[in-house]
Amino acid sequence: MNFSIKISELKTIFAILSGIVLLFTPFETMGINTNLIPQIQRVTLKSDSVIYKDNTLLDETTQNSNYFPKKLKIPHRYNSLTILMKNRGLENGVFFQYYLEGFDKNWSNPVTYPVKEYSNLPPGKYSFHARYMINGKPGADTSFRFKILKPVFGTYLAILIYLMGTVLLIIVLAKFISYRFARERFRLERIINDRTNALVMEKDKSENLLANVLPKDTARELKVRGKVAKKKYDMVTVLFSDIQGFTKLAEQMNPETLIDELDHFFFYFDSVVEKYNIEKIKTIGDAYMCAGGIPVKNKTNPVEVVMAALEMQQYMIELHKKASLKNSKIWDIRIGIHTGPVIAGVVGHKKLSYDIWGDTVNTASRMESSGETGKINVSGSTYELIKDFFETEYRGKMPVKYKGEIEMYFVKGLKPAFYSKERNGPNKKFFNHLHLLRLSGFREIILQKMEEEIAENYYFHNLDYIKNLEDRIDAISSSEGVAEDDVLLIKSAAYLYVTGFVLDYDNHLEAACNYAKDILPGVRYSESQIKAICSLVKSVTRSGKPANINEGVLKDAVFYYVGSVNYLELSMNLFYELRDHQKIKSLIEWKVEQTGLISGFEYFTKAGRNLREVDKNEQLKKVIQLMETNA
Repeated sequence: MNFSIKISELKTIFAILSGIVLLFTPFETMGINTNLIPQIQRVTLKSDSVIYKDNTLLDETTQNSNYFPKKLKIPHRYNSLTILMKNRGLENGVFFQYYLEGFDKNWSNPVTYPVKEYSNLPPGKYSFHARYMINGKPGADTSFRFKILKPVFGTYLAILIYLMGTVLLIIVLAKFISYRFARERFRLERIINDRTNALVMEKDKSENLLANVLPKDTARELKVRGKVAKKKYDMVTVLFSDIQGFTKLAEQMNPETLIDELDHFFFYFDSVVEKYNIEKIKTIGDAYMCAGGIPVKNKTNPVEVVMAALEMQQYMIELHKKASLKNSKIWDIRIGIHTGPVIAGVVGHKKLSYDIWGDTVNTASRMESSGETGKINVSGSTYELIKDFFETEYRGKMPVKYKGEIEMYFVKGLKPAFYSKERNGPNKKFFNHLHLLRLSGFREIILQKMEEEIAENYYFHNLDYIKNLEDRIDAISSSEGVAEDDVLLIKSAAYLYVTGFVLDYDNHLEAACNYAKDILPGVRYSESQIKAICSLVKSVTRSGKPANINEGVLKDAVFYYVGSVNYLELSMNLFYELRDHQKIKSLIEWKVEQTGLISGFEYFTKAGRNLREVDKNEQLKKVIQLMETNA
């Protein structure tokens, strides 16, 4: 074998063997202290901010006493650290190990570099450790603790501020959106209101126009149903007026002046007929036609139509006086009136017209043509209905075309008993008599309603009860000297009191008052009268003392049966009626109630006490006998 080796190769082998020997030679044999503690020379934040620096000489076992504070807090913006260890100039085989508690999972691999860097550390608490690795064994470590603070935007205060800001932003945004919606809604509502107002105005114009053409009730029926049913009225007073010699006047006068004067003339007539609740039918040239008693039936229409005719006549007299002062001429009119049945309704499809038909209309027209200038000519049928109110002049039987002979009368004016010089017109007595006629018409409405709607189990509050009330009210009022206008109120309240049981048995007083407010304006009761009647109706109770003579008369009349000789029969009828309406359960209960009523009830008026037919003690005995009989 050839063992020749070059000198360079020998040097290399020697070096390798020397390294191997050094590696396996313990540090203690090399003179190195294995208890050395690594020392930190400098800690730098973000590569430029030094928070710790140790320039002292190396100590073999301890860190410099000028060490870190126990609670080192580092702002988040400085969350990158560079840690420089003191370099002892150790030999090969001496390594550094690093461990950042809270960040690293384990100690780092042994390295020879005395520098350790940490970048972008998250907020939290940390503990840095460093040690030597000598002979494969870890030495004692040096450490320091620090805390990376949360960024300003990550603190609880910041989060609360963010939350409050977010909530505030949401609120502001919601308010803004709400404001936008509100503004838009307001804009739309304003448009809708403007258009609605325009529609309402147009509707009002149409309704006013329709009301001027048709009666209110007829116009209402037309709007609801789209058509108007023809109605028959048994008592309607028709008035015709005509200008004497109008054709000749029309030929002589300027057309515009003629129309203006005719319009002024008829305008006054319209105001008069409206005043007396009369319905204008139409004008035909110079003829004016109106009728009372339609579309609302009433008993007063003959008197009201004649009163309107008298005002028209007086208006013409005043015009003649003014014309004579100016040496000018004025028109003369004839007026004819007749009362009888008619049929009323609406004719036409595009141009609607409210009209009346029947022989009564033709006869009224004949009354006008058969009359005399400046006078009011009425038929015999009208005369019979107005003779108690007006002075008349009998003309006798006059021939009428197609009608034969008809009795006619000229109306001269009110009777002296009904005329007031101070007022130059009707006095209070006239209106009282007129109200009694209205009462008669209202009575017919009540009786018709009772006949149509009353049930068979109304054994007490029925038509017979109404007639008994009328008799009692007449007797008590006459004896007590109650005025006619008060009698009107008392009787109206009595009719409504009974009707209330038919309308609503449980709340009969309130129902009666509500019905009064609906029906009485149509028969020309005033607002003050309606209010007084409602007060009278509500005063009719078993308990409580009447406040005035009117309430006393009504209450004595309502409870007349308590002192009647027919008490047992009437009280049993009332018992059966109350039982059928679930207001009382047994006869025993009825006995207790009637005993209390008879014992405590006293008639308010002297006339009521005088009209008592049986003493209360006798009535109590009858109640006891009744109970024994039915025991």
